[in-house]
Amino acid sequence: MERSDAVSVHTEEAMVLGRGMRLLAGAMTVACVVLVGPSAPSSALFGRSLPADAVRDVVANRVMTWNLCNPCDESNVDRAAEIATYAPQVIGLQEACARDVRRIRSFLERLYGLVYHVEYGTVLRNWGRCGGAPWSPGAFGQAILSAAPMTDRVNVEYPDGGSEDRGYMAVTTMVGGRPVRVFNTHLAQRRQEAVRADQTGVLAAELARHDRAIVLGDFNAVPDAPELAPIWALATDTDAQCHPSPASSCEPTTDWNSKFDYVFLRGIVPLKHRVQPTPYSDHHLLYTDLDPTQNP
Repeated sequence: MERSDAVSVHTEEAMVLGRGMRLLAGAMTVACVVLVGPSAPSSALFGRSLPADAVRDVVANRVMTWNLCNPCDESNVDRAAEIATYAPQVIGLQEACARDVRRIRSFLERLYGLVYHVEYGTVLRNWGRCGGAPWSPGAFGQAILSAAPMTDRVNVEYPDGGSEDRGYMAVTTMVGGRPVRVFNTHLAQRRQEAVRADQTGVLAAELARHDRAIVLGDFNAVPDAPELAPIWALATDTDAQCHPSPASSCEPTTDWNSKFDYVFLRGIVPLKHRVQPTPYSDHHLLYTDLDPTQNP
């Protein structure tokens, strides 16, 4: 074989090998995308390390509410890690895309061993909020995750959502070993007080039907706002220092130092609560531990 022919053969072999390596790398990339989802960073394969004081299993008497912030370009791996740190029995999410909730739930199980059921309270389909094809936008609204099965789901859209469709959802599930009705809602945006008043009237009418209930959500209103009066008449805040009075002491739950997020309790006694700021939303995590053995 002439030297030029040998060089040509070696060059062709190198090109074939190079193409093979690129195809292999491409296949592995596709496999990773299928495994962790396109919105997750490469670190999703390993998850995010939890703090040393994080709980390691679901806390049976703990409930949490969290507005995810949307549209916000946040990783569902990070969102799952925030939830896994506190591992509540029940989580109410607002401003939630169904696709993101599915991924959060998957990461909670695969990365942290926390298994949740999920129910959705979709109120609209919105491409700007949740992506998808322009002719088939993603589902947007509320969701509830529970370590125990959920039954009797209802999904109600308020007659007037204000500047954007809003609603509430409710399920029956177990918290602290006892059945309880759990509501999750997101009221109309700020500066729409009259709309929110109508919405709380709708929610309160359903809440009044239950002796034991938990209401989670972003109410877009401070505690002494008049539109929250129907809820205060039926339930108490998990924070014993928080009342519908300007003089009460209510811990802020947002980056702008307002309390908009609530865990309202009806027929249930709280043990302790925590407001935890997070870099992954403009709303803080709010969770509470309940005493299922006592009646108010």
